[in-house]
This record gives sequence, structure tokens and C-alpha cells, in this order.
Amino acid sequence: MVEENGSIRTLSVDIGGSGVKAMVLDITGNPITERARLDTPQPATPEVVINAIVVLAAAQGEFHRVSVGFPGVVRCGVTETAVNLHPDWIGFDLETALFKRLNKPVRAINDADMQGFGAIAGKGVELVITLGTGFGSALFVDGKLVPNMEMGHHPFRKGETFEQQLGRAELEKIGEKRWNKRLQKAIASLQHLFNYDYLYIGGGEAVRVNLQLPLNVKLIPNITGLLGGIALWRDEKR
Repeated sequence: MVEENGSIRTLSVDIGGSGVKAMVLDITGNPITERARLDTPQPATPEVVINAIVVLAAAQGEFHRVSVGFPGVVRCGVTETAVNLHPDWIGFDLETALFKRLNKPVRAINDADMQGFGAIAGKGVELVITLGTGFGSALFVDGKLVPNMEMGHHPFRKGETFEQQLGRAELEKIGEKRWNKRLQKAIASLQHLFNYDYLYIGGGEAVRVNLQLPLNVKLIPNITGLLGGIALWRDEKR
């Protein structure tokens, strides 16, 4: 599973509600290829999304293994929730299905968890939120992941969840000014809830954040969701 120079190439895939992205990482997690993207097919059933991944993979050149970030709870390679995709994903064995199509070992994880691995320093309590179609979240303690937290579906304010108040549909409805005010309240709420040392904000809509952020809050680029793919294989014996 290695090239002549000993390097293992990892195809990193980020499945989102609006786009499916892919790129190849070297053994240290640095990009080898350019990030490629396809619009998420609608309706976003497992079959058509996996077809999109196969198309992206074919254009990425050689790779030896696959990391996938998925927008929902993932347990042992099986997707258990899929609020922003299709109900057919509930109980779907993503790792096995993609292995059959690509003939490469596959590891799947929640997309915010994967993004977090690409962002964190590995010290103290670190929280990651992703602002996109929905509201993703990941919590790390000294670099160790607390998996499948799904903060987005917890109550936030006015009887609505973080995702209902800050997801893309609401952003388009209320505009950036009001959305940013809500985000500021969310940051304060999350600080009180988790007492984090650092908060990272990523996702496709992070570019629309227009706030004076606290010193322990940092915006991260959307590509971080792919860069975190290398972490899924850190326990791999080489």
C-alpha cells in the first residue's frame, strides 16, 4: 500500500449538504493535489453521492486509502443520521459501500470531527464548529475526540436549535447582519457551556463571519475539512 518512496497517499473526501469535495494528502497530511468539488446530487441518496465520490476520485490520481467526512453521526463506518442529506443514509454502511467501489480501505467519521483534526493544536479543551448547510461541531480534550457530539441539534434560543438559527437557510432568510449577531450569542453560549481553551470556526459560511472575535476564537479555511483526513489513520501500523 506504498509507493516506491514509502509514501502513502490518502484520498480525503468531505461530503456536505451542498458540495462533495476531495483531494489527496501525503503521509504528513499535506495536499498533493488540488481540491476538487462537485455539487451534492439531489436528492442526496447514498448511491448518487458515492457515484460523485467515484468521479472525483478518478480525477485525483493514485491513492492508497480513503478518509471520508460525513454530515451526521458515524459509528463503526455506518451513518446513523443525515439531517441535510437523504433518509436512506440512516443505517447505511458507508465504509463498506465505498470500499467496494474504490477497492481501497476506507475510514469514515463525522465531517466536523474530521475538520477538527485538521485545526486543533491538541492541548486543552478545543471546540470546533462548522457553518454550512447545517451547524457541525466537534469537541477535543488534549487532542482526543469526543465523537458524534452533534451540537447543532441542541436547543440554542427561542425554542430553536443552533442549526435552525445559524444554518445556511436561516442566513439567507435573515441576512448577514442578524446572522452575525446570533453567532456572537452562540459563541458566548458555547464558551459558558464548554469553558473551552480555543474555539475554531470553519465551514463554507465562515467567510461571512463579520465579528470582533475573542482572542481564543479563530476562523479556519474550509479546506481544513479535507486536511483532517490524515488523522483517521494515525493509529495505522506501518
